[in-house]
Amino acid sequence: MPSQRTQEWMRTSLRTPGILIFGMVMAPCGWILNLTATVAPNWRTLNALPSRPLNEYIQQGIWEICRATTVETRADCTLQDTEYFGNQVIEVAQGLMVASLIVTLIGLAVAIPGVRCWTDRPNWLLAGLGGILIFLSGVMTIIPIAWYTHILKEVPTTFPTIDVRVGYCIILGYIGGIFEILGGFVMFIGICRCCGGKNRGEKRVEQVTGARFASRRQPARRVEVPSLDRARSEASSVPYSRDSLDEDVSFPRAKSTAARSANTSYGGRPYEADL
Repeated sequence: MPSQRTQEWMRTSLRTPGILIFGMVMAPCGWILNLTATVAPNWRTLNALPSRPLNEYIQQGIWEICRATTVETRADCTLQDTEYFGNQVIEVAQGLMVASLIVTLIGLAVAIPGVRCWTDRPNWLLAGLGGILIFLSGVMTIIPIAWYTHILKEVPTTFPTIDVRVGYCIILGYIGGIFEILGGFVMFIGICRCCGGKNRGEKRVEQVTGARFASRRQPARRVEVPSLDRARSEASSVPYSRDSLDEDVSFPRAKSTAARSANTSYGGRPYEADL
């Protein structure tokens, strides 16, 4: 026997709810951006290096350091800097960024069976748990990105720091973390019904059935009673008087004697119209 909760609410469409679609799109996009921010060596750049060409600069990431120029596409990523990699923010960033990538994949693995786009009703509990994991992965990305940005010029390094600039990995990390936070939070909203079931695309059974039966009701048809009075046709060329119209409407027994005498039978014998 279906539960009371199932009887009270029903989905009005077989399409996947919008909040689940939003979360399943934002989470993979955020994961790709975070992956790029993790492996690319461009968390910050050191420009205007002394006794070096003006077009040369150093890129520093959380895994490697590269020397590049603005006129060449190839970079030398064999540089070593123990002072830079020994900093606490670098160690924390390495751990949290890798953990964020793993947690996002786990969240997607949990959320996909919960979304169940191949069925008419998703598993909101699994989808909500997957949303929580994706939300946490976004937070784990934002923490090292924000910390590194806050002390951008204070991170020690063996290279001279005259002109320190933000690298593109910081921008990608911020965007990817925000994508995962938004996607996970929106998916988690579906774990509980709110706003009258609008977050899940559901309505109460009485609202849906009432609207359907009301739409099936046929409108009352208008019945017109024919009138016995003949209206005079304006297009007729024969004039009619009120008396002649009354005679035409009357029954044969009510005809005048003169009209009866005009009816004769074959052979000269009178024809009785009444028989």
